[in-house]
Amino acid sequence: MTEDFQRNFRSVYYEKVGFRGVEEKKSLEILLKDDCLDIEKLCTFSQRFPLPSMYRALVWKVLLGILPPHHESHAQVMTYRKEQYSDILHALQVIRFISDATPQVEVYLRMYQLESGKLPRSSSFPLEPEDEVFLAIAKATEEMVEDSIDCYWIIRCFVNQLKNKYRDSLPQLPKAFEQYLNLEDSRLLNHLKTCSATSRLPYDLWFKRCFAGCLPESSLQRHLLWASTVVPRVEQAMGPSPPRPYDAVEKKGITQRTLQDGV
Repeated sequence: MTEDFQRNFRSVYYEKVGFRGVEEKKSLEILLKDDCLDIEKLCTFSQRFPLPSMYRALVWKVLLGILPPHHESHAQVMTYRKEQYSDILHALQVIRFISDATPQVEVYLRMYQLESGKLPRSSSFPLEPEDEVFLAIAKATEEMVEDSIDCYWIIRCFVNQLKNKYRDSLPQLPKAFEQYLNLEDSRLLNHLKTCSATSRLPYDLWFKRCFAGCLPESSLQRHLLWASTVVPRVEQAMGPSPPRPYDAVEKKGITQRTLQDGV
């Protein structure tokens, strides 16, 4: 009882002096100490609270399936991820699709295109709308994740998650937006309708990009929409079989074929 009172007292005190995330950070650290990370609890935490910057990359990699829940497997799995990253990067360099002068976000795009079998014949070809979405998300992620390998894997899996999980629900978001705005600020919604502005709002720009390029990265770091997009279907993330290093094996075949075609 005394411990609960002290903890609650500290929480109120921290909030008053502006440190609202202290207790949340401690709760997250407790979750991350488990030998086998609880995906469901991490999902719940990510949807309720902004992730501290020092743990954001780790939590995102686990929730996106880049890393397995078991701590002891993290080093080995990341070794496979690094090998795959290096193989794809080397393939693009050999076929002279990228160079040292290529912007990093464009390098991520070309790597993603190669992996997904959508690499154009020439880098001078105009970008598709989905490529513009990828670049916007890549630029935002690059500001939040320092390591280039981590950054690519998070972008790659984030975009796939966005396509696979939310593609069917995207057309419904404008209506949901109006319903939510009606609850929060009905006067603003009525004004927008009076001005015939609701149909002109950049819904595609907002929702397809998850506000990347629309809001500053400092806001996206705390944006729960990004956290909700990262959160996978729990039953998929907690499957009985651990992630196998299939990427490093299967993608090597793609890389070898690409090198043969480019040489």
